[in-house]
Amino acid sequence: MAHTLYDRYPDFSEGRLAKIRSHVVSRASCAVVARELGLGDRLGTFAPELAPDELERLAHNRNVLAALLEAVLGALFLQHGFAAIEDAVVAAFDERIEYALTSHVDHKTELQEVLARSGRQVSYSVLEIEGPPHDRHFTCAATVDGERLGVGQGRSKKAAEQEAAREALERLAA
Repeated sequence: MAHTLYDRYPDFSEGRLAKIRSHVVSRASCAVVARELGLGDRLGTFAPELAPDELERLAHNRNVLAALLEAVLGALFLQHGFAAIEDAVVAAFDERIEYALTSHVDHKTELQEVLARSGRQVSYSVLEIEGPPHDRHFTCAATVDGERLGVGQGRSKKAAEQEAAREALERLAA
């Protein structure tokens, strides 16, 4: 991905390319690509001993899908080499590249950069965790100089922190 992004966008700064690459190869993006390739649906072929409800849960789990994609890409690389699979891998991630180019994807980094200019820092705290282990819902806060500037919710701690950072950015811009 780094090679492709560098070739496609030679005028982008190193920082911008790093942010785009980070999003494109993130667990969330890998899960999306795995879903688009139907890897979750094929999981039953390789694990027929799993109960249907367990197979269904695993086939839709973001972490499982991302790990499955990474395993498949690793196996393809070992079997065929980099040059043989490069174009297909890039093509599979093209929509994720476009999304990263057109969407703001990392509010936490942006907030950290904004605050660093004035010598300030943000800290995140978990306010609440709800739901059973397989279906958690987090509420997190972004605090700056003792003031809670944002609160966010999400299905993961990271997603809730991103929402809290987004809200904090909005408040700082107002």
